[in-house]
Amino acid sequence: MPRVAGVDVPRDKRIDIALTYIFGIGRVTARRLCETTKIDGAIRAKDLTEEQVSRIRQEIDRSLGGRIEGELRKEVSLNVKRLIEIGSYRGYRHRKGLPCRGQRTHTNARTLKGPRPSKALSRARPRRPAGPTPGPAA
Repeated sequence: MPRVAGVDVPRDKRIDIALTYIFGIGRVTARRLCETTKIDGAIRAKDLTEEQVSRIRQEIDRSLGGRIEGELRKEVSLNVKRLIEIGSYRGYRHRKGLPCRGQRTHTNARTLKGPRPSKALSRARPRRPAGPTPGPAA
């Protein structure tokens, strides 16, 4: 399993797909990396030579400047913290756990809002049993 940027990329996938397992590298960037390093994207990751893997590593360092994986995650989290700190609308939505890009929340947005509250828990009093209502004792 080739190790690139601290990530073990999957062996049995094409290299242009396997590179997308690295946080910060998508399909377009992976294809561009394959083109600039003159490596066929259809080659499986297990079939790469050490020389090809080192060319990919060097190209990632050169073109992306190390802004992948941990460094990129740290940058994104700092950006979100900054938005929350300055009190912007987007920061407020992040703090509340709601979508911050204009999506509707009346319905949908279940990924961010979490599962719906159970209706069984929201009932205040128990239901009366079905059947005839008991009359006054005579």
